[in-house]
Amino acid sequence: MKTANHSNRGMGLENDINLTNSYYLEKDIAVIYKKPTPIKVTKVSYDCIGNKRVKDAFYEKPSTTDYNGLYKGKYIDFEAKEIKNSNIFPIINIHKHQIEHLSRINKHGGIAFIIVRFCNNNTTYLLEINKLISFIDNNKRKSIPIEYFEDCGYIIKESYIPRLNYIKIIDNIISKENLWKNLKGNSKSL
Repeated sequence: MKTANHSNRGMGLENDINLTNSYYLEKDIAVIYKKPTPIKVTKVSYDCIGNKRVKDAFYEKPSTTDYNGLYKGKYIDFEAKEIKNSNIFPIINIHKHQIEHLSRINKHGGIAFIIVRFCNNNTTYLLEINKLISFIDNNKRKSIPIEYFEDCGYIIKESYIPRLNYIKIIDNIISKENLWKNLKGNSKSL
């Protein structure tokens, strides 16, 4: 009997994002990195030529999100998820502490979102944290249908270079924020 191995789930999406981030860094567009998972090493062994090998480790604390960085003076923070065999995003796939973290980033003026790839139809979406929270707060469902991503998110088109140009969407989000600030500022002066 074959057992399921989930150790590389999301690696296709993660690889695409890493390639994109390398392109952004190389072209001096943005500085966005994959965050390391915080682990504490408790046991190390050495081979005959002195190379270290981790024998035992544990997660020190829950990690926040997958990626963070800067673009045009704006802090960016996001989580990436890949859905293999359905057109729904189980809310359990994103942890409560991650949602709280992204919400705090958003509250303090950063740009916070999730990127979700639905492998069944090979589409990738960016969903802002406020849209994710709105769905969770206003629905009793335990999963988000792909139609919500289509209606409230942004599709990230794949290309050769960069692989997933999500910065185009960030530009759109920044433009909308600036427009909103200008409208609020003009209404105060009336």
